[in-house]
Amino acid sequence: MQLRVTSLPGDGIGPEVTSQAICVLEEVAGGFGHDLELDEKEIGGAALTKFGNPLPDATMQACLGSQAVLLGAVGSPAFDHNPRELRPEAGLLRLRQGLGAFANLRPAVFYPCLAACSPLREEIVKGTDILIVRELLGGLYFGQPRSIEGAPGARQALNTMRYSEPEIERIARVAFQLARTRRRRLLSIDKSNVLECSRLWREVVTGVARDFSDVQLSHMYVDSAAMSLVQKPAEFDVILTENMFGDILSDQAGGVVGSLGLLASASIGGPVGLYEPVHGSAPDIAGKGIANPLGAILSVALMLRHTFHLSKEAECVEAGVTSTLKGGFRTRDLARLGERTVSTEEMGAQIAEFVRLAAGANNRAAS
Repeated sequence: MQLRVTSLPGDGIGPEVTSQAICVLEEVAGGFGHDLELDEKEIGGAALTKFGNPLPDATMQACLGSQAVLLGAVGSPAFDHNPRELRPEAGLLRLRQGLGAFANLRPAVFYPCLAACSPLREEIVKGTDILIVRELLGGLYFGQPRSIEGAPGARQALNTMRYSEPEIERIARVAFQLARTRRRRLLSIDKSNVLECSRLWREVVTGVARDFSDVQLSHMYVDSAAMSLVQKPAEFDVILTENMFGDILSDQAGGVVGSLGLLASASIGGPVGLYEPVHGSAPDIAGKGIANPLGAILSVALMLRHTFHLSKEAECVEAGVTSTLKGGFRTRDLARLGERTVSTEEMGAQIAEFVRLAAGANNRAAS
């Protein structure tokens, strides 16, 4: 199979973790007999510095011409005082919109060998395996009108939370279909006791559930869900929620399982899938070689599964991550006091080597 991928390393630690994810992807392609075609472009602060635009036309066209996009991270304090449309994050929002990627999948899985990393007791977090399905192109992040108006000292800010029935229905169907591949439980999170958007959300999701009688649907308010996520995280399976709630809860889930550096994401629904670690650009540690590349590497696994439908290859990458963690390899964010740590590059190389050996064993068995 030909794998056409556009790489967007971006800002901060983005280039460091993306390079390790690409090393793993190259081992997958070589080991399993796929033809990998990579094209690297700029986005975010890197694009602003070079082109004065957080999402240049050449980057957008390259992404639309590929099958999948692998993104590192965007964001830099150097652009904090820029107008909203000239900040790195504006490029990411435009990219998601341009790709039509309305469904954001964010898995949060607890690794028993990392029990000490979670702030929760092991008996509470043990068995946690959550898939957050976040609506990505609506809500407060995209709703119009939005503004800051008035004279200094008396300004008013306005943001609009807006959802249509078709927007809610399409993300709900994605979540129900994914729930069918897991434990067949779907929790829809809203704030329907206060927000009209949430009342419509709950009504539409309940209607879609009639087409998925084999999936158990329940509803919860977002504040109650945030509390339950730290009290009994292992009881959650698939979580469906709108854009802002999903953004917040997925970061919370990263804390529950031990580190935001462990979390991958897939943004799907349009013609091209977008895959990126959940963590940000972390400019305070950029260039030090200590960033955790696992979120980026696990994003490659999601890409293999959801865009290329290569389940065996995706499982190989995930097994490489598990094996490496069981072997005691830790980046700084995962290490306990006094434990030896490895660099970003060393962690990536260990997983790439696992994939190389596993692919070789698979080929020998097949022959």
